Amino acid sequence: MQAPLYEQIYEYIFKQITTGELKAGERVSSEKELAIQFNVSRITTKKALESLAQAGLITRMRGRGSFVSEIDHSLKNSTESMEKKIMIETARHTRIIGLLLPDISETYGFRLFRSIEEKTSALGYHIIVKFTNDKQEEEEKVIQSLIRSGVDGLIVFPVHGKHYSTELLRLVIDGFPLVLVDRYMRGIPACSVHTNNEKACEELTDYLLDKGHREIALLSTPTENTTTLEDRLNGFSNAFIKRGLGLNPYHFVTNLFSTLPKSFESHNIKVDQKLLRSYIHSHPTTTAFVACEYNIARVLKREIELMGKRVPEDYEIVCFDFLNDNFDSPHFVHVRQNEEDMGSRAVELLNVLWKGETPPLQNIIDYDLMI
Repeated sequence: MQAPLYEQIYEYIFKQITTGELKAGERVSSEKELAIQFNVSRITTKKALESLAQAGLITRMRGRGSFVSEIDHSLKNSTESMEKKIMIETARHTRIIGLLLPDISETYGFRLFRSIEEKTSALGYHIIVKFTNDKQEEEEKVIQSLIRSGVDGLIVFPVHGKHYSTELLRLVIDGFPLVLVDRYMRGIPACSVHTNNEKACEELTDYLLDKGHREIALLSTPTENTTTLEDRLNGFSNAFIKRGLGLNPYHFVTNLFSTLPKSFESHNIKVDQKLLRSYIHSHPTTTAFVACEYNIARVLKREIELMGKRVPEDYEIVCFDFLNDNFDSPHFVHVRQNEEDMGSRAVELLNVLWKGETPPLQNIIDYDLMI
């Protein structure tokens, strides 16, 4: 894998300066001119010029452009000394990571965030954290803001949505150091780290099938273009198919709302309670549920209890994730995703990208099925 595009542009201008092609005081190509020359976005060229300015090679003047800096006289005729100077300046530059999350909660996201923060601190990096509220337009604005701030790489928990974020796609095309967490983008060569959601959901469903349940419903928020949820749906289906059991459309309830951010807003809960109550009344033969998120499992449990029924005696629920409560055991059989390893691995993958090396596109983190 080649170095990121902004580093290639950096090297191009660096050589122009060290070979004397560009002399002190001369104007350097603008962001726009470099973008046309290298067929990249201005995000990339801006990053390259800012890096050159941080190294002391150029001076940027608002409204006028960028100019080659006056270099110490002893360095003027020495490429070797110049390279040494750049190495020193680069070493002084602490890596800054931009972290984008839809939101965090104790059930999912908090341990992931904590792990990323601990790993970046251990390596001496800085981190800027932004929340997107699971809105694509917010994600795009935050990415633009972080790139303008001069971050060296991004770790992004992508938003749900029917379409991929334009800004994320642009970063991939430009070769900007980017690692996705929790999910990947199907068909897009972006580095990602996530759970094997298909296998995990298949195991959850197998658990219920092994106990004799046959009418099982999958509960999820809309799955469109969200690989985490699409893979869980596939795993649920696989568990039935490999046993030769039929699946019906009513087994899939994918129009729920109780997810990050603001999982427990009263409006979302009331909407989901109504949908789940209607489903249970309309499908009295259903005896078990696979909830793709812990919050959905909790809303369902509450609704079942309001109906005068019990969990797991009347209905059994399994789910992803859990509430880490030292004073109470988990309410459900669940998949415990290893958020700690996911966060640490994401930072390690950024390091690999910074070195210009080629990491695997999909990096799978182990999980535990907690009975």
